[in-house]
Amino acid sequence: MDFTVKEYSTYNDEEILNLYRSVGWVKYVNQPEMLKNAYANSLKVFGAYENEKLLGIIRVVGDGYSIIFIQDIIVLPEYQRQGIGTALLKRVLDTYERVYQKTLLTDNTERTIQFYKSLGFQMDTEIECRAFTKMR
Repeated sequence: MDFTVKEYSTYNDEEILNLYRSVGWVKYVNQPEMLKNAYANSLKVFGAYENEKLLGIIRVVGDGYSIIFIQDIIVLPEYQRQGIGTALLKRVLDTYERVYQKTLLTDNTERTIQFYKSLGFQMDTEIECRAFTKMR
């Protein structure tokens, strides 16, 4: 499959909400203004495109030096398992290669665990840490 990864520079409500809706992330879809502000205040956002169609997105927050947090990585379901998520994540890892800590929070499924491990990530328990999250 031919696609390109490039910086996502112009926020488009329709395509972003469609992407989040397609993977069932309705808590984001139900708060479109929050999502728009989150994108505006992100450190970096990359999109994967087939021609002009947005197939996937990855959003990064943090300071860009000591830590980045990979907040969202989403690929349209019909395009998953075709290398798009890997390409998006590799673009972030290349862009922030020198950053000390690269962190993300994901579903606890064998599929997602193996995906992130294949790209060099370790679970918090493997590095004698514990992650904590407080959700509103």
